[in-house]
Amino acid sequence: MASLTEQIALARSDAGIVRRPPSKGLDGLFRAAAYGSALIVLLVLAGILGSIAYGGWPAFREFGPGFVTSTAWNIGTEQFGAWVAVVGTIASALIALLIGVPLSLAIAVYLTQLCPGWARKPVAMTIELLAAVPSIIYGMWGLFIFAPLFARFVQVPVSNLVEGLPIVGTLLYARVPSGVGILTAGIILAIMIVPFVASITRDMLDQIPTILRESAYGIGCTTWEVVRHVLVPQASVSIIGAIMLGLGRALGETMAVTFVIGNANRLSASIFDPGSTIASRIANEFNEADGMQLNALMALGCILFVVTFIVLIIARLLVRRVKVA
Repeated sequence: MASLTEQIALARSDAGIVRRPPSKGLDGLFRAAAYGSALIVLLVLAGILGSIAYGGWPAFREFGPGFVTSTAWNIGTEQFGAWVAVVGTIASALIALLIGVPLSLAIAVYLTQLCPGWARKPVAMTIELLAAVPSIIYGMWGLFIFAPLFARFVQVPVSNLVEGLPIVGTLLYARVPSGVGILTAGIILAIMIVPFVASITRDMLDQIPTILRESAYGIGCTTWEVVRHVLVPQASVSIIGAIMLGLGRALGETMAVTFVIGNANRLSASIFDPGSTIASRIANEFNEADGMQLNALMALGCILFVVTFIVLIIARLLVRRVKVA
């Protein structure tokens, strides 16, 4: 009996379809182009990391491991440390995730489960259009519109309410309620990552076979039970990837954060107080930096690269663990 391949070839010949033998030259060219594209990406990445590490090496050599843990940033005495910027970067990104991820998941669930058919496309398009807004526009809106309203209606009332309380008072008391600070930067970042996380999550939920949802509804499950026990487990890997994509955007965002974080080189237990991030400090000082200050800024860029790389590793581990489970 003829094999399946022979049967297909015979059917094609009967239908008048003649398959030409593959061209070894074109196949080799395609293979070389694919390898070359991958190699170019790796070379560019290595070149960027190498140039940043080379530029920041004098700062690492001068200050040693203490550069990462030091809070000093004095241009006059040439004493520099990265800890304030590192803490501000991580804090603002985590706040963005805490606010943006639940909102994104709720939007994706609404669009796939609850939204009327006539409104689904306009709402989805509106969410996706948020990704096209330049970051500097978010920053200007945050500084001139959001920050004054946030100071008047949130910072001042909350500070008056929690003043003197042991833990909450330390965390939510604004010494100068100007509207800018770590929390403001986190809220702006949350708005910026919502389109990415929500769009990817919505697409993944749409790709789940309809029969799974209909079967769950058929046995009497509520919408919440369908989302909790059917949709989320099926799309968990993609949801984690979307969250990590949003985290990467939050860690590296520059202009919007520079406008609203306050750019103060101090550590504060209150999320209402100003701070700084690695990206905002580089944006503020790189244009006029020279000597050791320039080396310190390059070292900050290297640290941000390492932090982002660690985030990617954690994402890979989470995805692998979810796949195994």
